[in-house]
Amino acid sequence: MKMRTILGCIIALAASHAALGSETVYETPDAFLAAAFPKAVPAARVLWLQKNLRAEVTKILDQRPGMRIRYWQDGGRTAWLLDDIGKDKPITAGFVVQNGAIEQVQVLIFRESRGWEVKYPFFTRQFQKARLNDGGELTRDVDGITGATLSVRAMTRMARVALLLDGHVQQLNATHANYSNHSNLAKASEAAAY
Repeated sequence: MKMRTILGCIIALAASHAALGSETVYETPDAFLAAAFPKAVPAARVLWLQKNLRAEVTKILDQRPGMRIRYWQDGGRTAWLLDDIGKDKPITAGFVVQNGAIEQVQVLIFRESRGWEVKYPFFTRQFQKARLNDGGELTRDVDGITGATLSVRAMTRMARVALLLDGHVQQLNATHANYSNHSNLAKASEAAAY
């Protein structure tokens, strides 16, 4: 009788733990970044979300993001660590974007009680080579997973945000490079005048 009571308590605790969902770390953010940048992880940068960009991110995620987002960049390659709510709790995922297309997706931390199947490569590979079309949607279809619909939607939203933010960063870099080139040309012209 005593054994049944103890066994019943253990089963109840295990069931309640699974029902509440727990945090499962599949890969640490540091390990993801080390794999994304095998030679050396660049220093983190910060993208301040100005009004228009913040509105676009809010529209995609259906929630207001923070004022800034950290990212890592080496040339035309960026890495983003993003969170979005599946059903009740955030899913943390890493995205690597190269030349405007997703190269790699990895679920890093999963906190929901169901939908964890999005961690598997058969699912994450669907995002590879995806870009944003003119309407802000992915250029590749992403198949759902029975029982993981909300997690699939969260991953798709985060992929769109990663591409949107990468495009913004690349545009800022091009503008900065253009400004630097014009500035250097002006300095060269001034020097030649003397």
